Amino acid sequence: MSNEKLSNPVSSMLRHLILLCIVLFLASSLLAAPPNVILIYADDLGYADLGCTGARGYATPNLDRLAREGVRCTDFYVSSPVCSASRAALMTGCYHERVGIRGALGPKSNQGLGLEHRIIPELLEASGYASAIAGKWHLGSQPQWMPLARGFDSYLGIPYSGDMWPHHPEVPKGYPPLPLFDGGVPIIADVTPEDQKTFTLRYAARAVEFIKAHQQQPFFFYFAPNQPHVPLFVSDANAGKAESGLYGDVVQEIDQAVGQILQTLDDTGLASKTIVMFSSDNGPWLSYGNHAGSAGPLREGKGTCFEGGIRVPFLARWPGKFPAGHVCHEPIMTIDILPTLLRYAGAKFPDAALDGRDLAPLLENQPEAKSPHDALFFYYNSGELQAMRSGPWKLLFPHTARTMIGSDPGRDGTPGKYKPLEVGLELYDLSKDVGETKNLLSEKPEIVTTLQARADVMRKDLGDRLTIKPPN
Repeated sequence: MSNEKLSNPVSSMLRHLILLCIVLFLASSLLAAPPNVILIYADDLGYADLGCTGARGYATPNLDRLAREGVRCTDFYVSSPVCSASRAALMTGCYHERVGIRGALGPKSNQGLGLEHRIIPELLEASGYASAIAGKWHLGSQPQWMPLARGFDSYLGIPYSGDMWPHHPEVPKGYPPLPLFDGGVPIIADVTPEDQKTFTLRYAARAVEFIKAHQQQPFFFYFAPNQPHVPLFVSDANAGKAESGLYGDVVQEIDQAVGQILQTLDDTGLASKTIVMFSSDNGPWLSYGNHAGSAGPLREGKGTCFEGGIRVPFLARWPGKFPAGHVCHEPIMTIDILPTLLRYAGAKFPDAALDGRDLAPLLENQPEAKSPHDALFFYYNSGELQAMRSGPWKLLFPHTARTMIGSDPGRDGTPGKYKPLEVGLELYDLSKDVGETKNLLSEKPEIVTTLQARADVMRKDLGDRLTIKPPN
């Protein structure tokens, strides 16, 4: 038998083996491909403002679809019930108090999120991600703090809240003109009410454009509509459609924008390769009455550390990874988003310590998955530790809050007036009393002692103006 006849089967087997190795390598590479991420962060949207959380008088079919096809978290929190502080925690994975952002930064503020605190797009960049933002920024309006200096490749949006403009009726000295940026320069130097009507769908169109342009590269898109924060604006095409009025129109338009994004993911075949997350920066601004949302059964709203101010909707979908229709009741927070995304992206974690924890076990509904936190803490009003949560327990510390109870609500864009509310040391069991109506302080002294000890550890770390304790 000739050598040629002997070598043919060997060569054929070798070729098949090489081909099999290539196929396995490509398959493993495909499975290991990092997911795309779309993070949607509404402004002043209340806990009960989605169809799946109890909204009435308007519909949110696309957001409800996210809940059906993914995970809905019922006990999801922001670190503070106000814009800039909340966004700083989201972007850094740290309590806002740790990164030095409190309250809501104004147009003339000389403060911004420090460059030493690396944020989501900066950390994903090393893993090959392209990043873009459309919407409200509100983490510093000077060039060194704006999105293009913080890891984003493109930026369309406003630098702070939509009510920080010359048309604001409640600010005697007024605000400077509100600009709309595209890239590093304003494309509209002085935004008008007619301009604001176009923003939500304009931002959505940018998201669609970005997704289509980055089908071959992992991407992070941050969609941050400046609605339903007052003043309320909706496109002419969507005005007057909701039974509940203008607020419903506005939320329905946000839902429409989410639908356009989801449809684009379906059309491009990227749905199964993309994590979509949706939440809000704090609870509803209740003094605006019919121009404000609803916290449903929760107590109070924006500007307070009662549940209505700090507990917000959270939806997360990743087909094939997050089980459809799963409802998670564990207490978690926006600080957990960054470490979770870094974990899924295979990205390097920052050298600085994070307060957030990986949510993968909860989002994937792994057996026995629990909250990764012994306690969550809520700072407001320039360094006051006003509340904490541990398991089902919520402890409020003595401070002055605000309430609309006993006051006439605002109407059609004019706010009502809050009344001061003196809060004592108060303990609530949220598993039985989500509305914070029955103070169990005298009935559960051992729980109070345990929580106080945990709060003292946090005070040593981040300080507490209420107890005149600076951080170590």
